[in-house]
Amino acid sequence: MDMPYVELETTMGNIVIELNQEKAPNTVANFLEYVKSGHYDGTIFHRVIDGFMIQGGGMDANMTEKSTNAPIQNEADNGLKNEFGTIAMARTSDPHSATAQFFINVKDNSFLNFSGKNPQGWGYAVFGKVIEGMDIVNKIKGVPTGKYGFHADVPTTPVVITHAKVIEK
Repeated sequence: MDMPYVELETTMGNIVIELNQEKAPNTVANFLEYVKSGHYDGTIFHRVIDGFMIQGGGMDANMTEKSTNAPIQNEADNGLKNEFGTIAMARTSDPHSATAQFFINVKDNSFLNFSGKNPQGWGYAVFGKVIEGMDIVNKIKGVPTGKYGFHADVPTTPVVITHAKVIEK
């Protein structure tokens, strides 16, 4: 099965992600729907923690949350691990609450992996990996951050996803 690829054009450079349709079919379909609808255009990486991850896809530069489709089933039990350079779905404490927000792991985060079908064990569904632009991810993880309202770890200068698109590899 051919893997789909998505390019995130950001104000710091481009990131190319290979999506694992085989292991995370629903998550990939959900992500691609947001990409194709233009949802990610103009969103920011609103939570950046060096030594952990960079999170984006849900807020604009004014930290206003964009509306989303219904949440999806968590596919974290697919065998993919939250390792350096992988992309996973962000969610609330409800394991099945992921919508549009995602994060890119900037180190191995094994504590985020699936360990059981219970509230503590569900983990975060990995659905792909960065194949180009890890240097950009590494630049983003190092930007200065601060507080913005109730939010912590917000880049002081917004890192904007100007455009997301499906590309051929």
